[in-house]
Amino acid sequence: MTDVLLAVGTRKGLFLGRRGADGAWTFDESPYFNAQAVYAVAIDTRGPTPRLLAGGDSAHWGPSVFHSDDLGRTWTEPAAPAVKFPKDTGASLERVWQLHPSAAEPGVVYAGTEPAALYRSEDRGESFELCRPLWEHPTRSKWVPGGGGEGLHTILSDARDPDSLTVAVSTAGVFRTSDGGASWTPSNSGVSAVFLPDPDPEFGQCVHKVTRDAADPDRLYLQNHWGVYRSDDGGAKWTDIGAGLPSTFGFAAAAHPHRGDTAYVFPITADSDRVPADRRCRVFRTQDAGRTWEPLDRGLPQGDHYGTVLRDALCTDDADPAGVYFGNRNGEVYASADGGDTWRQLAEHLPDVLCVRAAVVS
Repeated sequence: MTDVLLAVGTRKGLFLGRRGADGAWTFDESPYFNAQAVYAVAIDTRGPTPRLLAGGDSAHWGPSVFHSDDLGRTWTEPAAPAVKFPKDTGASLERVWQLHPSAAEPGVVYAGTEPAALYRSEDRGESFELCRPLWEHPTRSKWVPGGGGEGLHTILSDARDPDSLTVAVSTAGVFRTSDGGASWTPSNSGVSAVFLPDPDPEFGQCVHKVTRDAADPDRLYLQNHWGVYRSDDGGAKWTDIGAGLPSTFGFAAAAHPHRGDTAYVFPITADSDRVPADRRCRVFRTQDAGRTWEPLDRGLPQGDHYGTVLRDALCTDDADPAGVYFGNRNGEVYASADGGDTWRQLAEHLPDVLCVRAAVVS
């Protein structure tokens, strides 16, 4: 087996685990960024040396972005704030929700924040610049915070085209650019907003997560605040694929890193009852682009279970065979080394898990 690094961001620090070639997992003894909420982690493997990025959120010092070039053993914080709202915006940074190394541009990293904004870095995440056209979008005055705040939580770059970018905001929906961020178009056709008087608005949907298919980059999967959807044209139109799931409410979505038409979600009972659907700890997988879904629970707890999986707490790695991982608000972390067929528990009694990321680092 290949070496894999697993990063688990929690309400009280970042935990790092490593899987060796023998398949055994080890975790560092103490968390990094102790007592800080870590909402965003990225493992950037594009260069000769992997770089880890973490969005820490200190109650005393405020939010910051840290980086490590030795797989997390030491961390650097830039002398000046890496992400900061310009004074003329009248806004202040609450937290960094997302860190995304570009699939098309070496050295470029994007950050998504609360208040909802997109930032771009050209030095691997040491300094960022606000994307003003999205911040100044004409719809912005009507964006409304979701239950977790007004966060830009999803960033998808396109390896085929550096000027193409898709983002998602809670609660404003999906927006796309094809000109490097100079202009943005709401892209929510077909996605319902059941909580609004008009259930089919141009924008205002509470999109929870979007992920890209491994084989067809124009195919996207979307977990909404009620509703699971697929787009076959890069997000221009969306089709409901929730039939067969025990609930279409949920937060997380992830795609298989190599296999097309394959994606994962973790259904939640309801927005008013945020526990696993049927009180069962189950990941659901589609292998036919959402036409059918199968529950995956071999090795997971079999009794009543209440561990909610948040939007960035389900992920895949880039190993072959692919690993799948999730953490929950019970402080448990689970891993599958065979695409979800079987599972094992890696950690328990951690703080509230906010995000999970994994990648091959050998």
